[in-house]
Order: sequence, then C-alpha cells, then structure tokens
Amino acid sequence: MSSIHSYKGIRPFIGENTYVDPSSVLVGDIYLDDDVSIWPMVAARGDVNSIKIGARSNIQDGTVLHVTHKSESNPDGYPLTIGDDVTVGHKAMLHGCTIGHRVLVGMGTLILDNAIIEDDVMVGAGSLVPPGKVLESGFLYVGSPVKQVRPLTNKERNFLSYSAAHYVRLKNEYIAETNE
Repeated sequence: MSSIHSYKGIRPFIGENTYVDPSSVLVGDIYLDDDVSIWPMVAARGDVNSIKIGARSNIQDGTVLHVTHKSESNPDGYPLTIGDDVTVGHKAMLHGCTIGHRVLVGMGTLILDNAIIEDDVMVGAGSLVPPGKVLESGFLYVGSPVKQVRPLTNKERNFLSYSAAHYVRLKNEYIAETNE
C-alpha cells in the first residue's frame, strides 16, 4: 500500500532524489523539492491548503505537518512553507506556519498558525511558537512560549547547513539500499 495519496485529484509532487519512508503518509497538495527526506511515521496532510518543503530539507520521525483552511475571515488560510536546508527534529508539529532557510526546529517543538521563522534560526527542543509570532533571523529561541535567548554563534550557524547536508547523505544511503 502506498503512503502517498491524492486528495480531490491533487497528488503530492516528489522532487528528484527525494526519500519518503514507506511508513510516512503524504496526502494532497504537497510539494517536495529535490533532495528532501521524509523519515518514518511523518504525517503530512495537504488537504485544505498546501504544504511546500524546500530543497535538502529533512522532516524527522513522527513529525506532523498540517495547514489551516481558507475561510471568509481568512481567505488564504495558512499554508505550510518550509525553506531550503531545514532540519525538523523528531515529533515536531508544524501547523500553517512559514519556516525560512537554514533553520533547525528542535525535537517536540510546536509551531502554530501564521508563525514566521526567519532564515538562520535555531528553535530549541520542546518549544512552543504561538500563532503569529515572528522569530528573527540569527537567534536561538527556546521555551514555552518561545523566547529569544541569544544570537547564534558562528559554529551554530555553520551547523544549520551541516545538518541539512548530513541528512542528504543519509537519505542517499537509504535510497541506494532500497535500489539494491
């Protein structure tokens, strides 16, 4: 049984050299750019709005990705947009938010409707990003609700790209294994 499903005639788009673990489920209006990795038990529902995941981003085990529907009071709803080179840690929940490029979302983090995470940000494990909150580029954020803690170090900034590249290498190993 396939883990990739159409909804109202719209099927997820899977980019080149992308890995989707068979135990994950992708439904509807989802766009996965090249070199994306979707790890075990990820649930992504692009049923009432769209989900877009940028190149080289990785969505780790048990993460839930969803969106907010369009309505009279919110004509565009809230799609979910994830930039390039993003690492989303295990069991995160991203709902109708915008994630920039080179972002690390820590394990168990909740990011809610209309929150915006700018480029080059680390969000610590177990954090809660409330609806409409903007996390400014270049900082570490932690807590529930999330608070800006300090600027990222050069080592941390470099780790953002390193993490994405590491998961590209790992998913390439998984793809090679399944093609043997």
